[in-house]
Amino acid sequence: MTNFKDLDLIEPIQKAVAEQGYTTPTPIQEKSIPEILAGKDILGYAQTGTGKTAAFTLPILQFLERVPVRQGIKALIVTPTRELAIQIDENLTQYSRYIDVKHTVVFGGVNASSQIRALKQGVHILVATPGRLLDLESQGYIDLRKIEYFVLDEADRMLDMGFIHDIKRILKLIPKKRQTLFFSATMPKEIEQLAAAMLERPKTVEIEPQSSTVDNVQQQLYYVTRDDKSALLIDLLKNKELESVLIFTRTKHGADKVVKSLAKVKINAAAIHGNKSQNARQRALSEFKEHKLRVLVATDIAARGIDVDSLSHVINYELPNIPETYVHRIGRTARAGKSGIAISFCNIDEKPYLKDIEKLIRQRLPVVEDNPYEVNTQDELPAPPKQQGGRRPARTSSGRSGNSRPSSARSGNGARSGSNSESRSSSSSRAGTDYRSGGNSDRRRTSSDRGSSSKPRNSWS
Repeated sequence: MTNFKDLDLIEPIQKAVAEQGYTTPTPIQEKSIPEILAGKDILGYAQTGTGKTAAFTLPILQFLERVPVRQGIKALIVTPTRELAIQIDENLTQYSRYIDVKHTVVFGGVNASSQIRALKQGVHILVATPGRLLDLESQGYIDLRKIEYFVLDEADRMLDMGFIHDIKRILKLIPKKRQTLFFSATMPKEIEQLAAAMLERPKTVEIEPQSSTVDNVQQQLYYVTRDDKSALLIDLLKNKELESVLIFTRTKHGADKVVKSLAKVKINAAAIHGNKSQNARQRALSEFKEHKLRVLVATDIAARGIDVDSLSHVINYELPNIPETYVHRIGRTARAGKSGIAISFCNIDEKPYLKDIEKLIRQRLPVVEDNPYEVNTQDELPAPPKQQGGRRPARTSSGRSGNSRPSSARSGNGARSGSNSESRSSSSSRAGTDYRSGGNSDRRRTSSDRGSSSKPRNSWS
């Protein structure tokens, strides 16, 4: 299939899609749309940037094109972050331009009054984050009893953020007889089990293996000490060829620290993470999308929903401790057939993460030779120790230079015990926690809020 016209979509949707510059459907669109139009449940394995939002929204819009809005909410799309919910709602606006299908989005972190007004006017499609959805449903503003189409997007992040229990609550509120579309960038066992419970004889659509990276992303690796990361980043950003740069850190504190270090040398940047207000996050994201802001620093959770045209560079200021997250991060660039560059910084404490990433993607990351901050990386490190409750035990400096300092004496952007880490936590640590009151309805306390699981810092001789 080489053209959207080959898909069985009605003319008004075809027209709206063409105006967005879509001519050839992506593989997930080509494989999913006919199956969804045929009424089948979908289990979609797809990394970011593959076009899955259009894959599930276009058929739903077609289903509801002739349905009176007075019949109530017919489609529910649940997503883990506010940014992603807003992005999907914006896509619905673009795709529904020539049909009369009403939609709105609800999410926490802001006053709910405008969201309630939109709901009272009537909608066909509701895009929501779990906490605010359950809040408004419990208050009687949302009726989920007439849902016919249910989409769970970014299911793996639902697990990471502790929303699985909320998803199970939502499943009890919607009809059992429905069409379910289940999408995830990665598919850990817990998510497979959730999908098995939700889906009925689904059609599996797998576009890229979980270990694959986008072919047209040029990957680069810099070995650098933790203390030199800031200087290396500043040197790289002096190159104006880095036109639009998304920088990833593992922690909220780390993101803020990067922004402050860049501000000292007059490089304008903004951070988005869970501690920022929704207005601040949305303002920074809008300026970045419009290319008014050159540098955006983000944690992995906050970055879900970032869909930027012509994103030239992704920089892993800190390597993720989950290898699949690396694939997801670098997929932010090189979208829609364009090329992009993914740069990763690696210090000695991150070498185990690097090994996990290279094992997953089945390739070695090319090391940049022209690196003024390069250090000796020949020493092999043991596997990172498993966490036993609190912070990880410090590794000894046996066999290494005698001038190592204890981790408590070090400072920098790395995750520390008690930091605002947004990395993955176990599901057992999330159980029973509910922060849906007031404006923080989509925040969850995870084990990383109580103490980071990142490894201790050693000197690198």
